[in-house]
Amino acid sequence: MAQGCLLYYITDRSAFPGDESSRRRRLLEKIAEAARAGVDYIQLREKDLSSRELESLAREAVRVLRESAPPKTALLINSRTDVALAVQAEGVHLRSDDISPQEVRQIWSQCGADTPVRQLPPRGPLIAVSCHSPAEIAQAAANRATFAVFAPVFGKKDAPEVRPTGLVMLERACQTNIPVLALGAVTLANARSCLQAGAAGIAAIRLFQENDIAEVVQHLRRTPVAGQ
Repeated sequence: MAQGCLLYYITDRSAFPGDESSRRRRLLEKIAEAARAGVDYIQLREKDLSSRELESLAREAVRVLRESAPPKTALLINSRTDVALAVQAEGVHLRSDDISPQEVRQIWSQCGADTPVRQLPPRGPLIAVSCHSPAEIAQAAANRATFAVFAPVFGKKDAPEVRPTGLVMLERACQTNIPVLALGAVTLANARSCLQAGAAGIAAIRLFQENDIAEVVQHLRRTPVAGQ
């Protein structure tokens, strides 16, 4: 993974125009673009898909990422440890009310022992956890999550009634001993303030999906992270 600002692209194929086939193709193109640009993590978040459809899309995403040279971007599957294991993804992203990171590690270890031919990450799964308060961040750290995604810092497009946490709360959340990525209406204009508040990186859907990812990555990687 790249040093400095960590970057986390969260997918949403429903935002692309056209039929399902077109949206799926466009999403895979964006995943390839993110890999070429050096995004650290991609969360496959397509919550409306059936298990079979999600697994099929995840397999294609894994193929796309492994064709990048050299492969650097890690794929995390939203809330589905079984799918992550089936497609040999690098990890999972958990909701705040999901199973614990410890349970994921236990499942991962058991399945890895039963299927030694799988090319699973040698140090275990990467586990991101959605958090909405400093207390949830502390719990994620205690449960051995890899990093936390704190939201909504500036707002939430599909839930405007949800009150933003703001930068003061983000700064408090970042005082826990775990990397915290800022999510929620983050733009190139306000990303710097998140990093100055202590965030280890930026997570976003629209920021990556609606822009030239290489330009976004270049801009964010030039932005200093607090403490570095």
